[in-house]
Amino acid sequence: MQVPVPAFGTTIRIFLVDGTANGVWVVEKSNWTGKALKAPRTRYQELRQRPELDGSGVYVLVGPSDSEPETRAYVGQTGKLRDRLDEHNRKKDFWNQAVIFTSKDANLNKAYIGYLEVRLIGLAKDSNRAELDNPNTDMHLPSLSEPETAEAEAFLAEMLLIYPVLGVHAFERVDQESSDTLRLEGVDTKAEGAATADGFVVFANSFGRSKAVPSMPETGRRVRAALIAKGILVKEDERLRLTQDHQFSSPSTASSVMLGRSSNGLTDWKTSDGRTLKDVQTAVAD
Repeated sequence: MQVPVPAFGTTIRIFLVDGTANGVWVVEKSNWTGKALKAPRTRYQELRQRPELDGSGVYVLVGPSDSEPETRAYVGQTGKLRDRLDEHNRKKDFWNQAVIFTSKDANLNKAYIGYLEVRLIGLAKDSNRAELDNPNTDMHLPSLSEPETAEAEAFLAEMLLIYPVLGVHAFERVDQESSDTLRLEGVDTKAEGAATADGFVVFANSFGRSKAVPSMPETGRRVRAALIAKGILVKEDERLRLTQDHQFSSPSTASSVMLGRSSNGLTDWKTSDGRTLKDVQTAVAD
């Protein structure tokens, strides 16, 4: 019989280089050889002076998107971090944050960082929580031996733990088990979803109203149009069907998009026994 392995806490140390939250961050984790750096673009001059940028690493540039999802990201890897980031600072306009991972013992060779880049792009595509700026997202994993693959996956697991701490959620899978399943019903609408730590996820094969009312808020109208353009919402039997689980920024945005009108998600999303999302959250607080 397999003995379950207990989960233990861990320590992530964030050093604010200039003593402010808006400057360069250096991030380390207990018992790990990796190291992360985060900085806003406005502090790029300080970031590029860091000795960690002398070598190789994997980086993510993050900024706002004009469509849904509302985050845009570029994933890259290089053997010369400073040179590559200098190039992006000159040529890429969208990003306002950079997050870089490297290693304290310089063991991230070309094959390793190539592997990590491809895996991150794949995770970002699967989660669909960010609009990828990468021109090529159909990349193949470089060939690594079995021990090397295990080491790269272990390094990636630590990165995926740290990314959300730094505010990067592009690689997270949608959490469907964070709360009770909630239902939404209305004109031509029958949807299911759940509240998550980052908003609200509507599950695949939920149906929504195809024609929005004129008074529908502009935010919901913009998000709906973007999902239709990307094939995430498709017309089927005079309704709109969600082709995959999708994370919305809030319960109200989710319900508004599916209902095609203004909506208060806290009262329109309900459990099978008729309790509203607001009731559920209030009961937890009580």
